[in-house]
Amino acid sequence: MSDDALRYGSAGVDLDASNAAKSQIKKLVESTFTPGVLGGFGGFGGMFRVPANLEKPILVSSADGVGTKIKVAIEANRHDTIGRDLVNHCVNDILVQGALPLFFLDYLAFGKLDPVVVEALVAGISAGCRENGCALIGGETAEMPGLYVPPDYDLAGFIVGYVEENRILGPHRVRPDDVLVGLPSSALHTNGYSLARKIVKDRLKLGPDDAFPGGGGAVRDVLLAEHRSYLAALKPVLDRVHAMAHITGGGLPENVDRALPETLDAEIDRSSWKVPDVFRVLQKAGSVESAEMYRTFNMGVGMVVICAPADVKAVLSAASAAGVAGWKLGSLKPGSGVVILS
Repeated sequence: MSDDALRYGSAGVDLDASNAAKSQIKKLVESTFTPGVLGGFGGFGGMFRVPANLEKPILVSSADGVGTKIKVAIEANRHDTIGRDLVNHCVNDILVQGALPLFFLDYLAFGKLDPVVVEALVAGISAGCRENGCALIGGETAEMPGLYVPPDYDLAGFIVGYVEENRILGPHRVRPDDVLVGLPSSALHTNGYSLARKIVKDRLKLGPDDAFPGGGGAVRDVLLAEHRSYLAALKPVLDRVHAMAHITGGGLPENVDRALPETLDAEIDRSSWKVPDVFRVLQKAGSVESAEMYRTFNMGVGMVVICAPADVKAVLSAASAAGVAGWKLGSLKPGSGVVILS
């Protein structure tokens, strides 16, 4: 080989590091396999058998990321939690339509691939998949020097689940006398981090190891708190639910309306729950207006369930059995499909 000959490594791509990362994550990926998985680790495409004994199964899919929560993980050098966040977020997104997860795929992109970080990320994704009964059947780990600057990386996930056609949840099932049930978030989940990070860094002048005002531990612990999955809390009572809203970007006003028919408004009673301290601290330190808080953060409400009054007790009991303490959040009234925070 001549002295001026180029190799892939001279362009910044380390194939040996990529192969090492794949070797390290093989057992993690295989730990998520369920009976529906066909084939093994390393195929060009993941294969999954559609569950038997279904009458009219509908596949439900979603793709998402964890936003700039990744920057918190990088700054805190803690990479084993946001993978679980990613899976839980995606599980919740299809759960609102009554779908149960089947399989998951991930996408990791680096400026310079770090096998240790890859393993930590996949460990979190695998844990989330196991906890939700979801098989991790494929993914992509890419090294793209010049596009990402180390130590930055990106993370995305893709989920597929199923629901019987006659059990799809949504606005078409909502009735005028239905009520809203709130299920608590476990902090910021995966939304609003661009604003939260700016407040913490520029206004509070805090780093990852500093104590977060108001308790909860260090900044890293508060901001990396897990995005809760509501599958265990709601799976037993999906047949009693009419519609749901996963409270992500846009907050309560811009997510609950997606679960409403055009003839009904949702009136949410803000006195029905105590907004967690993390949001109060961020609002005060950033001088953020209340309306902006409610459209940026979940404000302590991670999932909203719409059901008949007679089914509220069952929904709350199922959630409580899974360690999630819900409450009656509000009610519906004639309108045009908007959310009213009262």
